[in-house]
Amino acid sequence: MKYINTNKLETLELSRENTYVVVDFDKTITTNNSDDSWEIAGKLLGKKFQKEVDALWKKYRPIELDFDMPFEEKKKVMEEWHKECMELFHKYNLTKEQITESIQTGNIVIRDGGKRFFKKAYDENIPVIILSAGIGNVIEEFLKQQGCYYSNINIISNFIEFDEYGFAKEFDVNSMIHSLNKSMNGQRSIEEIKHRKYKILIGDLIEDLTMLDREELDTSLKIAMIDEYTTDNLIKMYNKAFDIVLTEEDACFEEIRKIFE
Repeated sequence: MKYINTNKLETLELSRENTYVVVDFDKTITTNNSDDSWEIAGKLLGKKFQKEVDALWKKYRPIELDFDMPFEEKKKVMEEWHKECMELFHKYNLTKEQITESIQTGNIVIRDGGKRFFKKAYDENIPVIILSAGIGNVIEEFLKQQGCYYSNINIISNFIEFDEYGFAKEFDVNSMIHSLNKSMNGQRSIEEIKHRKYKILIGDLIEDLTMLDREELDTSLKIAMIDEYTTDNLIKMYNKAFDIVLTEEDACFEEIRKIFE
């Protein structure tokens, strides 16, 4: 199933010289049935950790998908979720080596066409900003293992630091990125994007629209890839908010890559 606002496509004069990409990671670059980067990071931390983190998922994930909850109330809850998860990584002594092994053995899969999309963006010198509420260490290592961590990619995410013994340090919650505060605000200093007028925004949640400032959305091609809870009402909501909505078998990067063909 596919929705395309052809008027928006015709209005924007996208080219390899004037455009950059802002894209979410979990459930956007990766498939919907993939473990997210938080799950991957803690994959080898044992049953007690898994029990605790699963309880947090069951408590907070339905709230993340509740589009009727007031924004500020939902934002506070998302902050609590991410803070509690980060505290568990520190509590159970996460290491860099565990992250690398978890990616190699875990269930994390790039969407169809993803590798070709990143290669195309690199070949055409189109900057790609991965803006994620996930774990930056996982994102970087995953792209390296996939062979598509190119020099035109910048990752803005939650990066875990490790102490001299190789264990995760306590995370500074004041710098936490979650699904409701992801924003390019303050990131305009990235040299590669300074003089590019147009953006391609790609995400799986309505809140991913906040990755760009409201006034920037008029000069952006907004693309959603969703294959979770795709009810009729949700599809209508996405069709109104995004310029292109890809669901089911269409939720892949091949359609997006064609924009620069």
